[in-house]
Amino acid sequence: MTERERSNIRQASDNGFRWDGVDILAYKEEGAAPFKAITRQVLFQRPELSCELRYFEMAPGGHSTFERHEHVHGVMIFRGRGLCLVGEEVREVAAPDLVFIPPMTWHQFRANAGEPFGFLCMVNAERDKPQLPTPEELAELKKNPAIAAFFAEAD
Repeated sequence: MTERERSNIRQASDNGFRWDGVDILAYKEEGAAPFKAITRQVLFQRPELSCELRYFEMAPGGHSTFERHEHVHGVMIFRGRGLCLVGEEVREVAAPDLVFIPPMTWHQFRANAGEPFGFLCMVNAERDKPQLPTPEELAELKKNPAIAAFFAEAD
């Protein structure tokens, strides 16, 4: 860990969505899963925490991967507005709304077309790998009109 990463105080930049000593990273490895126009910043990643606090930001029209996994997420919307799908529920969310993602629950965040959308995400430091839906699972999920509309908006 570098001295920059070790600092106990990391001040926000002028725009309020970047922090000293925190790199802006790719959301995921390209080609690993479908996503669009999203970055990741790891704000806290220390062994003594047993969790990580991350900040994700999407450009207008961007989205996270539609996925599920065993680990949970605690999310606070930090910037802008967007749509959130958790399980069979689709909601418009905005700062400072809170979202809990239970284990093995399908979820995705989408930015509105007109503004950036950012959220803080607390997650276990040790986590399982995400699962993507099979075509059959996706077809079954889309039988729910709210989920079908959520995906239709993105197409």
